[in-house]
Amino acid sequence: MASALGESLGGSIIYDRRAVGGTYYALIQAHAGLVWAYGDIATCLGEGTYLGVPRLDQQQPPGTYWVIPPRFEGDLCAPRSIIPLVELGRSRLTATCTKA
Repeated sequence: MASALGESLGGSIIYDRRAVGGTYYALIQAHAGLVWAYGDIATCLGEGTYLGVPRLDQQQPPGTYWVIPPRFEGDLCAPRSIIPLVELGRSRLTATCTKA
């Protein structure tokens, strides 16, 4: 899973196991949240939000860890690379809900 995420998103990704079911955080530039159109299913955290960031060497459980650690300063995911993943998730949720 980690290598597939890294290849498709191209930047730093954190996994938080403390949330129910786990939560992935793809790190993007702060201004991208101003035009993020997928807030109904993939929240873009903004100013005033606290996100615990693991140490760079924390790359496996237990706790919150880097799925893809930053390779250099400013190693962020491009929002356009996240959109197909979000849309796939939305379509799978819709398919699951219609089957129920």
